This record gives sequence, structure tokens and C-alpha cells, in this order.
Amino acid sequence: MAKKNRPKRFYDYSLLFCIIFLSVFGLVMIYSASSYTAQLKYNNAGYFMMRQLKIGAGGLVLALIISKLDYHWYAKFSMFAYLLSYVLMIAVTLVGKEVNGKKRWLGVGSLSFQPTEFVKIALIIFLAVLITRMGASVNTWKNMARVMGFALPIAGIVAANNLSSGIIIAGIAFVMLFVACKKQWPFYACGGLAILTVVTAGPLAIFLEKIKLLKPYQLSRIHVWLSPESYPMDGGYQVLQGLYAIGSGGLFGKGLGESIQKMGFVPEAQNDMIFSIICEELGLFGAVSIILIFLFMIYRFMLIANNAPDLLGALIVVGVMAHIAIQVILNIAVVTNTIPNTGITLPFISYGGTSVLFLMMEMGMVLGVSNQIRLER
Repeated sequence: MAKKNRPKRFYDYSLLFCIIFLSVFGLVMIYSASSYTAQLKYNNAGYFMMRQLKIGAGGLVLALIISKLDYHWYAKFSMFAYLLSYVLMIAVTLVGKEVNGKKRWLGVGSLSFQPTEFVKIALIIFLAVLITRMGASVNTWKNMARVMGFALPIAGIVAANNLSSGIIIAGIAFVMLFVACKKQWPFYACGGLAILTVVTAGPLAIFLEKIKLLKPYQLSRIHVWLSPESYPMDGGYQVLQGLYAIGSGGLFGKGLGESIQKMGFVPEAQNDMIFSIICEELGLFGAVSIILIFLFMIYRFMLIANNAPDLLGALIVVGVMAHIAIQVILNIAVVTNTIPNTGITLPFISYGGTSVLFLMMEMGMVLGVSNQIRLER
């Protein structure tokens, strides 16, 4: 009798299917984009795909476990996770592994991970708890500034070594605050300022480099973005090769596995530039299809957030939604040369163990919120 009276709970299987589909599609594209390079470097065409498969499968199991936890439980550790973010970022600055001239990795023996991915998930939980505790008072200027005051310092530390992740972290805080606040005009004003910054990026970047707020390599990226054809064998090489791949794909592409640009022309094709290989092999049809699947994922996030049992659950979902949406937009914008190259992966599809592991944890959190939604009898 007690079992009959127990309320039925929702579980978003549509979102779960979407996650699995994108992950499997990502494995196929990683194999296609990296098989040539992997064969030359490691004498194993499936090297990158197999590594991603192992971490992705483990991440999916972890996501399913997290989805069965009550999100109020891990929210209790939000302050600890937030402080740990600073510890990890300071540690990576002092003793991090240097790859391509940048310290982004912390390693213990053969294991290594990017702390920036932990920072994103920790900040989402921390800000969700903080805004929930503020309640209606979050609409005051003091508390709005307080929320951003917690987010911007850690975003700044991350941006010092990884600009794209710093932008994403600041963007997550911005979207979460936007959703929580009744005052909307300051956010629209900030959006307008961001557009103005992009329009005046050239002269603004030169000025910021002179006053030491921008590093020389970051300034060179902006010059490359504005005129990639002027740097065909230097910074503009990757951008131009990616654009060639996109342009040569046409409407339906050359066919899966038939990319020419992945044959050493697009550097690290399985990472940041994988969208260009999708465009080349599957054409505009394939690219639009993937974008539509991401839009469907965003729609499921919005549905879960609107029906979440409380504000905490809704804000956790909004934070994850902001992360996915911003990262997808930035990656596609970089590949199409709409914004300067910031080195950002395409969620679930690009190669990257740390990224996919923490993304799966975030998906587990969202599914956990969905599992707390009670269905009406």
C-alpha cells in the first residue's frame, strides 16, 4: 500500500538519449578526424577514440550514479568546492604541467586533469546555493555585486592562463544572475557592451596590450582573427585550414571519413577544430543537425529548470545550461572565425578526457534535478 502511495518521479530519458547520442557521434568523429595522425604517431588509428571511449563510458556511469543522488546533499559542500577551486588554480600556476607554453594541467604520475573544468562545476553549485539563500534580496545592487564578486576573481585567475574558460566561467555567473533577477536592463547593457567590444576589438586590443592587460600572444590572436590571410603560415594557418574544410564540405559533405584537411592540414583536428571536419565530411546538413541536437538539449534543460522542485534545483540546471550553450557558441564561432581563436572544445564531441568527465558529472546533476520532479497523478 505504501508503495502505491509513493509519488511517481520524472526522469528525463530524452536528455539521457541526447547525451548518449552526442557522445557516440563524438567517438565516430574523433576516430574520423584523428585516425591519420594517430596512425603516424602511435601506430594505432583508434588511439584517441579508445581513450575517449574509456573516459566517456566511466563518466556516463558516474553521471547515472549522481542522477540518483539528492542534489541538496552535494550542495552542502558548495563552499568547500569553491575554496578548493582557488587552491587548484594556484597549484596549477605554481606546479602545473606546461603544454604548448601554457600551464593548464595538474598531474599525479601518469594521471592529469585540467582544474578549470572542476572550477566550472564548483561555481555552478556555489552560486546556486548563494542565490537561493539570498532569495528575493538578490535583486538589490549590493547582492548582485556580491554574486559577481564571488565569480569574477576566480574567472580572472582562470583567464590568465585559459582565456576561453575564464569567459565561460564569467558567462555562467552572468546567466545564472540574469535568470534569478527581476532587473533585466543591466544585463542587456552588458550584452551591448560585449558587442561593442567585439566591433572595436582591433584598436581596443592594442590599447590593452600597451597597458599590460593583454599578453602579446593574445594580441596576435586578435590580429590573426581580423586578417587570417595575412598570416597564412603562422597564427592564421589553423583558421584558414578550418575555413577551407568548412567551405569544401558543401551541402551534404564529402562523406564520413573522406576529409582531406584532417590529413595533417588542420592541426589537432580531433580537438578544438572538430566542427570543421564535421562540416567537411557531413556538409551543411550535418553541421545544422548537430546544432539542432544541442538546441534540443537546451530545450530539455529549460523544461527541467521550469519544473524543478525548488530554486536551488532550477539554478543548478540553468548553470549547466549556460555552460553548454556558451561553450557550443564559442567553439562554432572560433571555427568559423567569427571571434578570435580561444582554444575551446565542442562539448561531448571534441577529444578531451577531463572535459567529457566533468561534462558527464554536470549531466548527472541535471538528471538528478529531473528525478526530483514529482509527476501529477
